[in-house]
Amino acid sequence: MTRPSSASPHRPISALRAFIASEASGGIVLMVAAAVAMVMANSAAAPIYFAVLKTYIGPLSVLHWINDGLMALFFLLVGLEIKREFVDGQLSTWPRRVLPGIAAAGGMVAPAVIYLALNVGTPPTLRGWAIPTATDIAFALGVLALIGSRVPVSLKIFLTALAIIDDLGAIAIIAAFYTADLSLAWFAAALAVLVVLAGLNRMGVERLPVYLVLGAALWFFLLKSGIHATLAGVALALTIPLRTSPGRPDDPHSPLHILEHALHPWVAYLIVPVFGFANAGVSLSGINVAALVAPVPLGIAAGLFLGKQIGVFLTTWIAVKLDWADCPENASWPQVYGVSLLCGIGFTMSLFIGLLAFPTSELLQNEVKIGVLMGSLLSALVGTLVLLVAKPAPPPAKAA
Repeated sequence: MTRPSSASPHRPISALRAFIASEASGGIVLMVAAAVAMVMANSAAAPIYFAVLKTYIGPLSVLHWINDGLMALFFLLVGLEIKREFVDGQLSTWPRRVLPGIAAAGGMVAPAVIYLALNVGTPPTLRGWAIPTATDIAFALGVLALIGSRVPVSLKIFLTALAIIDDLGAIAIIAAFYTADLSLAWFAAALAVLVVLAGLNRMGVERLPVYLVLGAALWFFLLKSGIHATLAGVALALTIPLRTSPGRPDDPHSPLHILEHALHPWVAYLIVPVFGFANAGVSLSGINVAALVAPVPLGIAAGLFLGKQIGVFLTTWIAVKLDWADCPENASWPQVYGVSLLCGIGFTMSLFIGLLAFPTSELLQNEVKIGVLMGSLLSALVGTLVLLVAKPAPPPAKAA
């Protein structure tokens, strides 16, 4: 979840630093929420923790309201940021998309291959192949915030741009591979609402309440259709108007701009931490070495820790060596490797995909949580260590 920017007359570097600082602090709040959930799930408060999550409010349990309802707002923000960056941001031109695009692709393929290789002997668990393909940008930037100025801004931009494309890939995977039995009637209703939203955009309607009311209807219809309801957030985001004009590409009064900035603090400091708190809690009683090396947790942990660093770093190195793209400015290869390790922090989206992959198996859901926590923690620790000891790139030689 990101909004990187290039240093331009319209987007001063101070704005980028402010955004990264905001995103990073949200990641730190998420870390705390996940830690509290683990403590509660393994304390005397565990019965209360799990009972509250299973309590029904209307047609859905508290956990489902969080995962299907609140997370739709998370996906709405992700969609807004994706649209902004592709229309008028760090990914608005093909040269800007090359390096993070190649790195994101490598960082999705390698973890999936590793997971499939470790689960080939247990066909029912193959459905979780996409779990280690995602990067949690808030968590990763939170780690970078703790490291401080040792990491050049160019690498933070690279990481956030990569994560945008990574999020886009995760959304496509959810839509294509994790859809339940489709109800054509409800899907047709959702499609009709989407057509109306697109028509409003094309007619130049900029009243946000109209879009949000129709977006709520879109969420309900998708929930009934069998397609995961959170995708309504992404679909709605793509119809929110983004006003641009010559000389002022980022109009602060655009509906997209207004909605994005209104949503960001709620998503960063409430919705994502609540999701982490509700889904990170797993009881460690009875956990032994055999449980840790079962196909699902081992495949996820290895995919995140090994697959992400191999996929991101190797494809980045190849792209630069073949002169397809430039290495991030003022960054050394050890620093690029350290950031590649941080891409293995797959907390929020990985947990979310895990819930979709194994919706009826509490055992497999717990194994997903263990695997995600192991892989993410290992990636964070080793990535931090590498970045702390990595030397920066030498300054460019002065012209004679």
